[in-house]
Amino acid sequence: MAGPQCYANPPILDPNSGTGHVDKLGGLDTYLVGSPASSRAIVFVSDVYGFGAPNLRKLADKVAAAGYYAAVPDFFHGEPFVLGKPDRPQPVWLEDHRPEKGIEDAKPLIEALRSKGISAIGAVGICWGAKTVVALGTYELIQAAVLLHPSYVTLDEVKGITVPIAVLGAEMDHISPPELLNQYGEILAAKCEIDSFVKIFPNVAHGWTVKYKVEDAEAVRRADEAHQNMLEWFAKYVK
Repeated sequence: MAGPQCYANPPILDPNSGTGHVDKLGGLDTYLVGSPASSRAIVFVSDVYGFGAPNLRKLADKVAAAGYYAAVPDFFHGEPFVLGKPDRPQPVWLEDHRPEKGIEDAKPLIEALRSKGISAIGAVGICWGAKTVVALGTYELIQAAVLLHPSYVTLDEVKGITVPIAVLGAEMDHISPPELLNQYGEILAAKCEIDSFVKIFPNVAHGWTVKYKVEDAEAVRRADEAHQNMLEWFAKYVK
């Protein structure tokens, strides 16, 4: 389940960040970047801070530069979590934005991408977004999945995965600690019909792939390593 690490280090949201643009896709405001003529797309399901986080959009830009059409939808319908907002504390906000709701919003978005002629779709689930991506991978609505420091994902849900999945986790993670990540790995290793990859990054904490400080060269390097692993996974299975 979620914990304080999910809400730590909030980014400064910038609706104008990134090299792409915002448009409607499947009924959701969505940051879009890359060639819409591409037959391959990657969907990002964000953490609680939503689709306006600059580092997240920078990651989408990186994916687009690799030849994909990247989509970062606003699953929170204009209300990303705001730390310290007295009338919308974490329990109240989360009740209105439960991860289980993400899959219902994701289905029409996937259909909208298919209608554009996109034939192969990968999805990245970041913290809050991991549960949605696991569901997409269970219903075979995507070709491959990557989870970045996941939250909320149960062992039973991992058992249901039917597409290749990579799980990139942190050594210092109170939400999905190495013990849980290793359990994911054991379940996935027993599923001979799909490829899987579980990697625990040393000396990093939950959120390190998108909530790093851009002026911290070592933090950027560690995030880049995870980003490269993600791109390598999609190069194998989203083509």
